[in-house]
Amino acid sequence: MDSEDDFMSGGSSDEDDVLMGESDNEEESEDGKDFGFEESAPDISFKDDSSQKKKKTFDINYKVHRPEDIQAQQDELVNEVNMILDIRKEDAAILLRHFRWNKERLIEDYMDRPKEVLDDAGLVSSKSGPPKLEVIPGFVCDICCEDEAGLQSFAMKCGHRYCVDCYNHYLTQKIKEEGEAARIQCPHDGCRRIMDSNSLDLLVAADLKSRYHELLTRTYVEDKEFLKWCPAPDCQNAIECGIKKKDLDKVVPTVACECKHRFCFGCILADHQPAPCTLVKKWLKKCADDSETANWISANTKECPKCNSTIEKNGGCNHMTCRKCKHEFCWMCMGLWSEHGTSWYNCNRFEEKSGSEARDAQATSRKSLERYLHYYNRYANHEQSAKLDKDIYHKTEKKMIQLQSASGLSWIEVQISQLR
Repeated sequence: MDSEDDFMSGGSSDEDDVLMGESDNEEESEDGKDFGFEESAPDISFKDDSSQKKKKTFDINYKVHRPEDIQAQQDELVNEVNMILDIRKEDAAILLRHFRWNKERLIEDYMDRPKEVLDDAGLVSSKSGPPKLEVIPGFVCDICCEDEAGLQSFAMKCGHRYCVDCYNHYLTQKIKEEGEAARIQCPHDGCRRIMDSNSLDLLVAADLKSRYHELLTRTYVEDKEFLKWCPAPDCQNAIECGIKKKDLDKVVPTVACECKHRFCFGCILADHQPAPCTLVKKWLKKCADDSETANWISANTKECPKCNSTIEKNGGCNHMTCRKCKHEFCWMCMGLWSEHGTSWYNCNRFEEKSGSEARDAQATSRKSLERYLHYYNRYANHEQSAKLDKDIYHKTEKKMIQLQSASGLSWIEVQISQLR
C-alpha cells in the first residue's frame, strides 16, 4: 500500500463537551470598570395590548433605534450636561464619551473634582476663546518646518500650533486608517488634549467629516452595554435590550430589526433558540475548524514507523510499503515485515502495552468521530431545510404579490385563497 502524503498527521479528537450540551457560564462583565461604576439596565417597556397573546417565557423586551434616534439621544445628553455644568457642548460631548455616556457618574465626579475630571478627559486648557485658523507672521511649523508667508495654522486650547496641511494629514491618518474619532489627541508629543468636533470641521473636507461623525456614533453604541448594531448588511439600525450577560446561559435574547433580520442580542449570531450562546459558539467552532478532519485521520490512518508519513489502508493484506521511504512493515503490529517469519499474512506477534494503548486511542478517536458525525449530519440537514423553506417563502410571497396585482384582490383575500 502507498502512503498518502497529502494527509494531515497526528490529529487528536476534540473535547466532547459541545455534544454533551454542557456550557460554561460566562463571567459577568463589569461595565464601566475603567471608572468603577456599573451602568443600569434601561427601562424598556411597551403599552399593554389586551389583544396580544400572552407573553412567553423566552420573549424579551427590546427596542429598535434608527440613526436619527441614536443621534437624538446623544444630543439630548450633551444638552443636559451643557446646562447643568455650564460648559461648551463640545466639551460636554468629550466628557460623556470619557464616562461612556453615564451622565450621573459624570456630574457626580465633576462636582467633586472638576480639574481632575477635565484633565483625565483630555480637556486641558491654556488659553480662552474658540480655536480658529490664523495666519501668524514668522510662524514656522514644527512638523514640516514650513515658514512661507501667509501659511495658515491652527492650535487647540492647549496652545500647540501647526500648519493646516500637517493637521489635515494627521487627522486623515487617524480617521481613515486607524478608525479613531472619540480620542484623537493633539499631535504634539505628550499632549493629551482631545480634538473636538467643531475644531475638526475647520480642518478637513466634507467626506472626512462624515466619516468622523459616523465613527462617533459607532463609539456611542459600542459604549452602551444594552445597545448593539443590527448585523444585517447595510442596516444602520441599533437594538436596545436590557438582557445582562450573566443571564445568557438561561435566556436566548432573540430580537428582530425593522429590516426583518432576526438575531441573538447576546452573541449577534442568527437566531439560535433554544440553545444558549456559549453552546452555539462551541458547536460552530467545532464545525468550522479542522479538528474533525484531524480526528478522521487519527481514526482511519497510521504513520510510517520510519518517516512518519500518514498512510491510509484501503484494502489488501497487512504488508505495507511506504511510498515515500520504501519501508516495509506490518499494518497490525507496525513491526518490521522481515521479522514476521512465515506469518506473513496473519500477524500473530504478541503486542506490548504500547501497542494496546495505541489501539485504544484509535478506538476512542473512531467513537468520537462517529458521535460527531451523528449530530453533524442532523444539524446540516436541518440547516439545509431552513434555507429551502426560506426560499419557498420568498417565492410564495412574490407570487402572491403578482396575484394581488393581477386580480385586484386585497392582501388578506390573496392569503385566504392560498389556504384553499
